[in-house]
Parts: sequence; C-alpha cells; structure tokens
Amino acid sequence: MPRMLDVSEDVRAEIGDEEADRLLAGENAPGSYDCTSCRTPGDSGQERTSTVLFVGEETAVLAFAHASCIPSQVVQVAEDQLQGAVRSITGEEPQVPGSAGPEQAVLGITSGLVLIEGELHPALVVEPTAPIARPGTTGNGGDDFLPLLIEQGFLPISDVNQRPSQLSGWSVLVAMGQLHAVLQPGTGGGGPVAWWQAHQPLQVTDGWRAAANKSHTVLVFAAPVGSIGQQPREDLLREALEKAAARGRLVAAAMPLAGT
Repeated sequence: MPRMLDVSEDVRAEIGDEEADRLLAGENAPGSYDCTSCRTPGDSGQERTSTVLFVGEETAVLAFAHASCIPSQVVQVAEDQLQGAVRSITGEEPQVPGSAGPEQAVLGITSGLVLIEGELHPALVVEPTAPIARPGTTGNGGDDFLPLLIEQGFLPISDVNQRPSQLSGWSVLVAMGQLHAVLQPGTGGGGPVAWWQAHQPLQVTDGWRAAANKSHTVLVFAAPVGSIGQQPREDLLREALEKAAARGRLVAAAMPLAGT
C-alpha cells in the first residue's frame, strides 16, 4: 500500500532510487511509527510523513517523523552519538567540545521554559566552562565567546522579555524525543554540522518538548563562563538570564526545531 512519505532529494541520494521507490510504494516503510521528533504515534498511510536519515561515519539510521514536525532531511552526526541514539541511551547532562575556540573549550547546556509575552517558549542556555579564545590566538585571559557568536548572527539581549530574532541556517535537533545537537551551516555550501553535540542524548521534559512541537522553534541563549551557572529551577534560571542581560553578557537567537 503506497505511503504518504516525503523523501527529500538528499535522502534519496543517500539511500538510492531503488530503496526510495520501495519506501514510497510501502514495501519497506512502516504503517505506524513513533515520530523521531515528538515521540507521539504517526501513521504513514494516513498522514504526511518525513523520512529522516541520520548518518554517522559507519552507521546510517532511517527514521520517520510527522511532516508537520520536521522535513525530510539528512542529518550528519558523530558515530558514537548515533549509536547512542539507536540504543536510546540517556545519561547525565552532556558537556561537549565547542567549535568557537582553539582549545576545544567545553560547553554546558541547560534546557528550560522561558515566559515571553505570556507564552512559554522552549529554550536552551549555553555557557562555556572556561573563557573562549578567538581561533588563531594563544589566549591571554580574554574571552571572545560573545563576539564570536555575534559574528555568527546571534544578537545581544538586553531584555529577556523580548523574543530573539531567527538565525538563518542554524537549527536545534531533537530526535527520538531527546536533544541531540545544535546545528550550524556547513562551509562551502555543505550540509549542517554540529556546533554543540551531546555525548549522549539529553532528556528534555514533556513540557519543553510539547512547547517546541507547538512553536517549531527553540530559543538559544548564550553567556560567557560564570554568567549563568547551573540553576536547579526555571525561576532561578530566568533570574540568572535577566542579570546576564542587564550586564550586557547575553546573546540569543531563535532556531527552527530540527530545521536545515
């Protein structure tokens, strides 16, 4: 039975025309599935369904999602991270190498809901564990984390009550109901690459995931080391964000959920 599948040109190029045609004919595609983004049931015989291909160094995994959640796409991920996703491993809050500095500074990330104009928005707060030096410099105690992000299109935030503007080409990857990566545009017209990537998929709350699926947008805030800290509650996280904004130590951007 034919399925209501969307197979992008990128996915078709990876899996081949023969496999893509079999999927569209319903030979290899499941009827029912759990959406790789929102984790709620879907039916490729009844609703538009996206094919999402996760590609590592040696492993490739074809997943399915509501077309209303994410488009059909190829997502490049690290091999160990992809295998972790397959096993649905959950663990401690990840800390990963950041791409902003030459010393591979570690970025910590926290998820939470932020109230703006009476509506709860899913947010990620990124803070390095050490100052970030500009690539090509030896580092002299300065911190170029915010200038580097501003050069990438993030904007300074003086008021957390104002919604950040959209940052073109960046996206937040939520797959199999967990947070996997923040993606940035690849160089030379290539596909998206991970700016931040979880060692192990990061569990988010049902409320966070529901808000993200509703808006299809995630707000990403970033601050230099020592600006936010690990806050145990969302009200304390909001207070820390407001203090960082008041000191001119906060940048932010809105990113589509798993968009390319």
